Amino acid sequence: MNDPWPEELRLGAGGAALEVTFDTGEKLRLDAEYLRVESPSAEVKGHGPGQEQLVWGKRKVKISRLEPIGTYAVRIIFDDGHSTGLFTWSYLLKLGRERETIWQAYLDKLAAAGFSRG
Repeated sequence: MNDPWPEELRLGAGGAALEVTFDTGEKLRLDAEYLRVESPSAEVKGHGPGQEQLVWGKRKVKISRLEPIGTYAVRIIFDDGHSTGLFTWSYLLKLGRERETIWQAYLDKLAAAGFSRG
């Protein structure tokens, strides 16, 4: 069985979201803030378990542009200058399918640290 494949990536709402349509018929709308704070970059995820960095104050961040990376990923360039994470198709799918759980865990970490979305 093949992994789902993106048929279309589109910036929505003036860069406030990424809309992805997969060949499974799934249509995901991923907010820029969510993508920024869950970036797969080493800056956010670290280089191993326990090295993750909590990112906050990104409520108003926008996506400036998208750059395809081969046939397996997209680099998302955000208007705050962040551009180092490569979002694979499987990671985008995971972010879409597990959005509620991932987002709530993020909000819980923010609250525990005393930070806000800004």
